[in-house]
Amino acid sequence: MNETLFDGVLVISALLLAGAVLAAGVRIVRGPAAADRVIALDMLGLIGVAAAGLAALVSGAPAFVDVALGVALVGFLATVAFAGFIARGARQEEERP
Repeated sequence: MNETLFDGVLVISALLLAGAVLAAGVRIVRGPAAADRVIALDMLGLIGVAAAGLAALVSGAPAFVDVALGVALVGFLATVAFAGFIARGARQEEERP
């Protein structure tokens, strides 16, 4: 009973992650502003972390936890870099005569 429930939860989790990837992809393509696209990319990174955690549960391999940590760190740094890029670009546009 517990194994079938666990398998069902894993399948539902994978389907929800797939739906989240589609939603983030739509926001990346149709985002009205650069900030929307950056947030959607950050969301994709978090979905990758969740997928690595799900893979760790399914396979029992702790290496996926290390992958999740690496993806989370790179995603955070990329979001900070994109935010700085957007802020710098907005400042340069304001300074133009």
